[in-house]
Amino acid sequence: MNAFTHQLSPVIHKAAGEDDLHWMQAALALACQAEAQGEVPVGAVVVKDGAIIGRGWNHPISARDPTAHAEIIAMRAAARALGNYRLTDTTIYVTLEPCAMCAGAMVHARVRRLVFGAADPRAGAAGSVFNVVQAAPLNHRLEVTAGVMAEECGELLRRFFADRR
Repeated sequence: MNAFTHQLSPVIHKAAGEDDLHWMQAALALACQAEAQGEVPVGAVVVKDGAIIGRGWNHPISARDPTAHAEIIAMRAAARALGNYRLTDTTIYVTLEPCAMCAGAMVHARVRRLVFGAADPRAGAAGSVFNVVQAAPLNHRLEVTAGVMAEECGELLRRFFADRR
């Protein structure tokens, strides 16, 4: 086991609140937009002071951009809204556990909290495969709440991939 795997802080199992459900529903609606465009259905919102300041959904295929993940798009929009690349005191809600690229961007942006729906047992970087967002060697760690609306988020992904087989 290395510094990037399975070093979960106690906050990872923090119970989801009513606000978490509300914002995850907003992220799920964006995931449906990705699905409608033939993209892997992942959506994300960045929230600060009770308002969405950034939205994004997966579209690396249509954008021809390997970095066009929902989280990256949402963080770019949030940074523009704040006029700062630091996203301190923000929470990002995403329907699927972030990959290493997105998790690393969250650390660099100093996002305070990550809330995700479905775990990603193949590439998750918030505790499933890696734990980039809470890695001790890095200079910032996020609070994590996992499994918010996990069934709904996971079902959307399962249906998407089943339809393509």
